[in-house]
Amino acid sequence: MKVNMEEWIIEADIASMQAAMEAGWLSSEELVKVYLGRIKRHDGVLRSILEVNPDAIEIARDLDQERVERGSRGNLHGIPIILKDNIDTHDNMHTSAGSVALANSYAAADSFVASQLRAAGAVFLGKANMTEWANFMSGSMWAGYSSRGGLVLNPYGPGELFIGGSSSGSGAAAAANLAAAAIGTETSGSIISPASQTNLVGIKPTIGLVSRTGIIPITSSQDTAGPMARTVTDAAIVLGALTGADELDEVTVAGAKHAYKDYTPFLNTDYLKQARIGIPRFYYKDLDEARLAVIEEAIGVLKQAGATIIDPVELPCEKVEWDWHVLRYEFKKYINDYLGKLDESVPVHSLQELIAYNAEHADIALKYGQDTLISAEETSGTLTEQEYVDSLIRNRELAGKGGIDHALEEHQLDALLFLGNDDGDDLAARAGYPVITVPGGFAETGIIAEGGYTTKGPQGISFIGTAFSEPTLIKLAYGFEQATKHRFPPTDFS
Repeated sequence: MKVNMEEWIIEADIASMQAAMEAGWLSSEELVKVYLGRIKRHDGVLRSILEVNPDAIEIARDLDQERVERGSRGNLHGIPIILKDNIDTHDNMHTSAGSVALANSYAAADSFVASQLRAAGAVFLGKANMTEWANFMSGSMWAGYSSRGGLVLNPYGPGELFIGGSSSGSGAAAAANLAAAAIGTETSGSIISPASQTNLVGIKPTIGLVSRTGIIPITSSQDTAGPMARTVTDAAIVLGALTGADELDEVTVAGAKHAYKDYTPFLNTDYLKQARIGIPRFYYKDLDEARLAVIEEAIGVLKQAGATIIDPVELPCEKVEWDWHVLRYEFKKYINDYLGKLDESVPVHSLQELIAYNAEHADIALKYGQDTLISAEETSGTLTEQEYVDSLIRNRELAGKGGIDHALEEHQLDALLFLGNDDGDDLAARAGYPVITVPGGFAETGIIAEGGYTTKGPQGISFIGTAFSEPTLIKLAYGFEQATKHRFPPTDFS
């Protein structure tokens, strides 16, 4: 079968790739080579990839042989995946969180996420650039910037459109068809924001669904990894490979009873007919005209599909002035735990040493300073401060039980509807609850935001639910995606 791979690969989904490999007219090795070629040709402008896996072709070749001899492992067998650069992989790629301080750091073991993906047969194509230290280094750092990789640009408007943080490289790479899908991480908006800004589907799972072992941390309370893909189906496939009980991350042991290894049965377009979706109007008040029009159109689509729309709904936490104490206090403890286990060849083994290293190499390490790191270092690192304890309780009670859950229970809702890259991301993050964003349209106009970027461009529609409601959120997102088909590939970005 003769196929123009450069044309076919644009928007090809995981099911199509698997069908082609099963039919024998495509191999994983050929697929990897096509993507590596695209990275070489197109990523010079985007800077979404920090490094490619030097062993990717050999791994793909071995998986092709395994397919012939023993059959496929499943949906991800031979599928090229990009991982964010804060996810440990025990191979010939570095794990640096975008920092020059860890530019030569090799992980001693796979993260739990990486081991799950390997077991599923995924091919690690490379490591994605990211906002350095997951945007917990400086209050003035641009989303997508790292000292190791420079600034990631949005393929829908390089240099003009906001890319979103901090899984920016994962978003740009998946959106520009440089891999079949990507893995991002989120503490507060770092999967949902770049997915929304790059016409992707992003899933930020409930805390406890996906292990954090072997992922360079900010917090234990809010960190999670999740999929970023071009369709809800592909995101659901990848999510199923990520879940699992990890004894080194105790919340996943408790969360295992809520986990699925296959989320594709929840791809149900009919569910919208019985869905109840709440409209939290308070969180729309600062949207410009074009973005408000996107979410109003989405509400209309959901109504037409049969969903019951409760408009408006109020959350008791709407006017709460949130603080960032949990991140500040937890970062020192958990980054010290991670850095302290690195090989002796790595120049930093604590937050204090990292700050000193950056100061000594300021010409390359401190384009935006490190005030956030310094502020975190001022804490004890023991998580005993009352300010921290109070903030943690406040987040969970006000954002969770007193916020999202209150609205869901009062109106018997399946989910709340937000615009991607908006306050809903942070609310769900503080509660530890899941979010899924799906392409919602394109804003042709916008306002100039911080850093000189405009708010115009792709806009995601996000569904937020209670803990472990991923199956319901996938049903809602899939129904909306199939009713709208807003996704289109970027052009003219190389």
